[in-house]
Amino acid sequence: MQNAAYLLDMPAKRTSCVVFSSPHSGRNYPNGLMKRSVLSQDVIRSSEDAFVDQLFSSAADHGAPLISAMMPRAYVDLNRSAEELDPALIQGARRQGHNPRVASGLGVIPRVVANGREIYRGKLTMDEARLRIDTCWRPYHARIKSLLAESHQEFGQAILIDCHSMPHEAVALASTVNSRRPEIVLGDRFGASAAPEVVEQIEAAFVSAGLSVARNTPFAGAYVTQTYGRPSRHQHAVQIEIDRSLYMDESRIEPNDNFAAFKETLGEIIMDIARIGPEPLQLAAE
Repeated sequence: MQNAAYLLDMPAKRTSCVVFSSPHSGRNYPNGLMKRSVLSQDVIRSSEDAFVDQLFSSAADHGAPLISAMMPRAYVDLNRSAEELDPALIQGARRQGHNPRVASGLGVIPRVVANGREIYRGKLTMDEARLRIDTCWRPYHARIKSLLAESHQEFGQAILIDCHSMPHEAVALASTVNSRRPEIVLGDRFGASAAPEVVEQIEAAFVSAGLSVARNTPFAGAYVTQTYGRPSRHQHAVQIEIDRSLYMDESRIEPNDNFAAFKETLGEIIMDIARIGPEPLQLAAE
């Protein structure tokens, strides 16, 4: 299923309570965006989680849906609240207390890409910002909510895996002299968005594949995990950040020679994650 907001890859039959989401891998850059931008397409793509949707494309083979953004993060950020409007970019937006994400230019309609590079020549109208939110942000989140509701109905539990990638240089912050630099960072908002046993099983899947894993540093999760992680209601949300150097040339924004091998490894991990959770309720009753 595809529309302007997202691509949804559904399994022939849902056998997993897990839902995979890739909110930052969208790469349909509208002509209107590029005409307004002072950046080249290569530079504006620096904020994109390039190829993450491709890396997780086997989810449906293991009974779990994968929803992926169509529009890029530079156009609208699906991992922000729809109310995180930046007054420095959007005409008529009001400052609502101190929000460090908005202040740094990373609101729901971003003002900057990686390394603080400004996207636009001037400001956007409130109407344009609302149009992006209404046509992209709201449909995406409405579909996530319905997918999680379906998991609850069929399995009694829902697990949302929020799939991202991180610059190689970012993980240096999470390493010490005596520790291996993490290749995967799991974010559960320091235990607030997922039960410990769920996070432990996800971590074990990566570790068994030979990957080094850290938790919550430097990325603990943002709007998606904060909004959908409700462990007390049997709904868990975990953010996964993957070191981009494992599968892509960051400077050229192209898959590297290890892409196919890493995708195969990740396929085994996805299979393990999709198995987390109870059996379908109808099977448990038999």
